[in-house]
Amino acid sequence: MSVQKAFLLVAGRGERLRPLTDETPKCLLPIHGTPLLQIWFEHLEHSGIDEVLINTYWLHEQVRDFVKQWSEKHHHLKITIFHETVLLGSAGTLLANRHWVSAEPFFIIYGDNLTQLDMQKMLEFHKKNLQPLTIRVYRGADPGRAGIVCVDENDIVIDFEEKPTTPKSDLGAGGIYIADSRIFNFFPGPAQRPENGILDLSYHVLPRMAGKMKAYDSGELSIDIGCPASYEKAQKIWTAKMAAAK
Repeated sequence: MSVQKAFLLVAGRGERLRPLTDETPKCLLPIHGTPLLQIWFEHLEHSGIDEVLINTYWLHEQVRDFVKQWSEKHHHLKITIFHETVLLGSAGTLLANRHWVSAEPFFIIYGDNLTQLDMQKMLEFHKKNLQPLTIRVYRGADPGRAGIVCVDENDIVIDFEEKPTTPKSDLGAGGIYIADSRIFNFFPGPAQRPENGILDLSYHVLPRMAGKMKAYDSGELSIDIGCPASYEKAQKIWTAKMAAAK
């Protein structure tokens, strides 16, 4: 039986959420009293993920300590911490940990999302469609805050642009992807990489994969908590869901 793995990207400074993130990393901000990172760990474990790699940078000691405490009580999810002394960017983190994955599909998750995605259903979809990458998408995206996706009649992604000034659609990338090792064939070579060393999926990899990605629209809850307004919205929605579940 294959091991299911996920990258959970949580290293960012959370600039848009300051001052909340001045002393608390974004991934540890509470949602209805529970740190977002804990919500993710519990969801990954519930979804049958065996191993997760998280990257750390901002206030990384707090994240390390939280992972240690959580892991002492939960043993089904193996957690690897990859500390970045300088931010590498989402694609840079993947590239630095290329050895961690095999030919099997793996998840790439932006950890500032709050979701109830059925991950196994998305994985089944990915395996059926045989593309190197599957992008979770949603309608009504704000182009100032999201990657904008254009698809053909078969839901193949034919164009991807991060935060475009003139969006070509209202279909947004939802911060959860499934890829296999073929994704690394689309990474820019050393001579084509930015001088600052930060390699980003949305800017430097996904636009190069047009025609090789499949869009997946499940319609399930997904909230980006990257700014104060969306964080407040997430609190209200999650609190209502927790109350309804009792």
